[in-house]
Amino acid sequence: MDQHPTTPGRGLTRPPHLRPGDHVVVVAPSSPIDPQRLTAGCAILRSWGLRVTVAPHVLDTHPVLGHLAGTDADRAADLQAAWLDPTVDAVICARGGYGVHRMVDLLDWRAMRAVPPKPLVGFSDATSLHEAFAQRLGIATLYGPMGAAASFTTDGPTAEHLRRTLFEPTATTVLTSSTATALVPGRARGITAGGCASVLAAERGTPAARPSFAGCVLVLEDVNEQPYQLDRILTQLLRSGALDGATGIALGSWDGCGRPERVKAVMLDRLGPLGIPVLWELGFGHSPSTLTVPLGVPALLDADSGTLTLELPALDAR
Repeated sequence: MDQHPTTPGRGLTRPPHLRPGDHVVVVAPSSPIDPQRLTAGCAILRSWGLRVTVAPHVLDTHPVLGHLAGTDADRAADLQAAWLDPTVDAVICARGGYGVHRMVDLLDWRAMRAVPPKPLVGFSDATSLHEAFAQRLGIATLYGPMGAAASFTTDGPTAEHLRRTLFEPTATTVLTSSTATALVPGRARGITAGGCASVLAAERGTPAARPSFAGCVLVLEDVNEQPYQLDRILTQLLRSGALDGATGIALGSWDGCGRPERVKAVMLDRLGPLGIPVLWELGFGHSPSTLTVPLGVPALLDADSGTLTLELPALDAR
């Protein structure tokens, strides 16, 4: 299998930013979609001047496994068709949940590698897509709110930060939040990578899993995982060597994961011995209001100032 490891200092290939009139396709690679939220999300995208198409199987539900948005083959076909279509300028996931692990190896990566890059947006279960796009296509992606996600459809700042990242990426190079504080002080440079911690742990040993996040500023968040479960997840990442050589870690939200002080204690116990800067609660992930975090771009993590500064904009000019 061809892989495209991160180029130290430069990051991955950045897709071009969007402009009014561009065409985006909403896909559902994971769990079933709430039609009302999908309608609301598409209305927001259209208000930005985008042409929006909903992929054919987005509102499907698997005939037997109700936790999936249609069959694996259909979910993969929707994503692949959108990526290969030369009239499509960006692909936006509708929601997370579960399902990408089942369909990601059905994609024709050779064909997808042969076309120009475009922005891919999603978070949570889409972490598996972000990793596959980084390793198999060498393309930077956006860990951001999805088209039918509650944060996108109900929180104005969440939608606005995604809009500016897509259309005006030079305006969103400094990421911070009111809750960002140093768990382990210091500064570190690296290529942004990561996403949902439990999904990253589940990626270990799969065809697209990178050997480690060496040279990376790792971004981590999760939802509804109790402190002992987070301990297990981080221990799996540590024991597998995934965290070997990481330069810094930016932690996002931990909604539904128990008392913050207990979560913080687990993070400090598991990540503190790495001896690298760790930033607590940067403000991205499964939270009512969330930032869009570019993956695959060079960045400076400053835990003391509570910032993650992109050294290149998330998307390229065109």
